[in-house]
Amino acid sequence: MKTTVGNKVVLIGAGDVGVAYAYALVNQGTVDHLAIIDIDEKKLRGNVMDLNHGVVWAGSRTRVTEGTYADCEDAAIVVLCAGAAQQPGETRLQLVDKNVAITRSVVGQVMAVGFDGIFLVAANPVDVLSYATWRFSGIDHHRVIGSGTVLDSARFRYMLGELYEVAPSSIHAYIIGEHGDTELPVLSSATIAGVPLRRMLEKDPELEGRLEQIFEETRDAAYRIIDAKGSTSYGIGMGLARITRAIVQNQDVALPVSAYLDGQYGQEDIYTGTPAIINRRGIRRVVELELSGHEMARFTHSADTLRGIRERFFSPDR
Repeated sequence: MKTTVGNKVVLIGAGDVGVAYAYALVNQGTVDHLAIIDIDEKKLRGNVMDLNHGVVWAGSRTRVTEGTYADCEDAAIVVLCAGAAQQPGETRLQLVDKNVAITRSVVGQVMAVGFDGIFLVAANPVDVLSYATWRFSGIDHHRVIGSGTVLDSARFRYMLGELYEVAPSSIHAYIIGEHGDTELPVLSSATIAGVPLRRMLEKDPELEGRLEQIFEETRDAAYRIIDAKGSTSYGIGMGLARITRAIVQNQDVALPVSAYLDGQYGQEDIYTGTPAIINRRGIRRVVELELSGHEMARFTHSADTLRGIRERFFSPDR
């Protein structure tokens, strides 16, 4: 991996998610230069102007420009938000055919200019498209990161915080597996303000049913949001900004992203949601959580679901 100058990010796809991500980056002053690529050039021009007019109030200056694929040559990160949006009643996995084709085209154009940085994938189904990005690009899998369950885990922590009247930042709990209908909560290692959740379950058997209800609300939140306003954007935009900050600031922080598994959890050759250590070179290592027997069975089912979709497009051998 060659060294890139500064913290330049290229965002491809300026729909609701892409613009929310761009807005979060500008507000947080995370990067030096944000170049945005989108097929709707008129709307893109307006978004770039609007974002630049807010830079004066941000913590530090971010240069926002209308981008081209040539901008990818010296970019530290290329963020993929391009793709068909999830429609009301549609699952993320139902997007796979059209969005794999879009990803193939976009990644090909990025690599053609000599990109040698990190891909951050947000388009859905994110686990399948992260795998596709890795295969189409030919770069090391440590440099392809999917947004994974970063939003699902944030939703879960928020709802647990509401239940226990504790700030979400004081709750440590992960959603892992597919960013979709087969994801699962890891209750066995979760803590509320430092207190193990499993201890609370031992004291209150009725709590398990309430936690399962919270998880179902977490899992299905996107459907309710899409039905109400057409798309999810702010939560995932901030989640992508958090991953970006972990990369450009070389933080070595654990975040629940879509990462390549090479034996962890007994799984190989798939991308799926799991905590991973993120730094300037991408995924330093996958964090393999210790799962209960029930959790491992659910995780295996989730992995098998993703593998079945993936094998429609890619053979197991590269």
